[in-house]
Formats: sequence, structure tokens, C-alpha cells
Amino acid sequence: MAKTLTITTRNASFQQWQALLTNRNKRQRAGEFLVQGVRPITVALEQGWEIRALLYPDRQQLSRWCRELLDRTDARRVALAPELMRELSGKEEESPELLAVVAQPDDDLARIPVGPDMLVVVFDRPKTPGNIGTLIRSADAFGASGVVVTGHAADPYDPKAVRASTGSLFAVPAVRVPSHHAVLDWVAAVRKAGPQIQIIGTDEHGDVDVAEHDLTGPTLLLVGNETHGLSKGWQEAADRIVRIPIVGAASSLNAAAAGTVALYEAARQRAKQR
Repeated sequence: MAKTLTITTRNASFQQWQALLTNRNKRQRAGEFLVQGVRPITVALEQGWEIRALLYPDRQQLSRWCRELLDRTDARRVALAPELMRELSGKEEESPELLAVVAQPDDDLARIPVGPDMLVVVFDRPKTPGNIGTLIRSADAFGASGVVVTGHAADPYDPKAVRASTGSLFAVPAVRVPSHHAVLDWVAAVRKAGPQIQIIGTDEHGDVDVAEHDLTGPTLLLVGNETHGLSKGWQEAADRIVRIPIVGAASSLNAAAAGTVALYEAARQRAKQR
């Protein structure tokens, strides 16, 4: 049974965990992030992610789920004073029953499975963590192989992104890449190995509706920045730009919503082909 540590003050360990909530650089240096919620922690464990520590409120009755999860892993156990747990929740009105300190995997495109049915979403320079989490959740729901976040972007391991993914972050590979060049090098290698992956951008000025383009083959689906859309580099790299027709007073769709629509269309076409 893993050893239990009790913390009642804002010591160095607590301050490090607290920094994981708001400081991206410290998350990156530590190579870890905080996760809360029954489903996300359960999925992280089921998917084999490295859980470095499990934090729970000291001297409080724990649920059966929490007790069983603590018994299933050899991660370090930490009993925190309830007020400290509340601070780590990121929400003043909530005190989570369990928090997990989870290791970040390498940002390696090799984590994304390659094959004739591959469907990979690229989110270009997203600024909102919640949009990243939402798109990862949609990618999971519609059978995508992975999500790539390119350029100067929000962090997929930001607590808002983790919460928005509702556990899907642990089921779908999400990889951060500095620019489109590295992704294009990876695409070239994939094509050389066999799967002729197409690069399809999404933009309101695309030359064809998304439902009229064949998305049944290996596809890299591009979703642009919330304000500026796809970068010039991605626009030039795309084999085709598709649009999502909309009506009403809306001038455009939220980036994560647009990505979700395109993912649904790809899943619809693929299901029809079976």
C-alpha cells in the first residue's frame, strides 16, 4: 500500500501544486498537471497515464469510488487539510473529493496512430483553453486518431482545457507542435509509408461545402484560430479548403463548434461507407 503524507500548511509541495493551476511554464518544467473529477481521473487511470500523486481531504469520509481508486494505484497519497483542497479546486465554492497529479506525455507526433482510417485534427493557434478541451472531446466522440495543437497557443493541460475535455484528453493523443512545418514533415513521412493523407482546411470562404468533399480517406483536418482563422502557412499547405454553410444572424461558428461539425461530417461519411 502506498505511503500517505499529511499536509496541513501551504508548504513547498502545496505551492507547487497550486502553481500547476495557473502557471503554464511551471506545468511544463514539472511535466505534470492537476486533474479533478470522477470521470477524468478514472479515464486517466484506465488509459494508463502516469499518476504521480492523489490528493484528498484529511479526516473526511470518502466515497466508495475514491477509496477503491486509491487502492488501485501505487501513486503517492496525500491527505490535505480541507481548506487546502478547496484552494486547489480552482473554484471557491467547490471542494473536490480527489485530485490527481498526472504526468504530461511527450509532445511526439508518433503518439498518433497511422493508418487508412486516420483522422487527425489540427487546431492552429487556439487562444482559449476551453475550446481546446471541447475539440478534444469532439475528436474522441467522432473517432479521430488524435489532435495536434500548433503555434503559439493555449495549453491543453490548462485546468479549463482538461475540464472541457471531460476525460477525452486521456483517450485521444493531443500533441503540441511549435509550427506547421513539423506537422508537414510528419505528413510527408506518413505518405511515404503508405497512407496518402489529405490536408483539408476549414474556412467560411472555402470553395466547397464540407458535406460535398470526401472525408472517408486518411485526413488531416485543419481548424483555425478563433479570431484570425488558419495561418497563411496552413492555407498554402491545404489540399482543399471546405466551408460550413450557416444561416441566420450568426457571422461565423465558434472554432471548436466548427471543428465539431467537420468531425461529425467525417464520421457520418465513414459510417455510410461501411
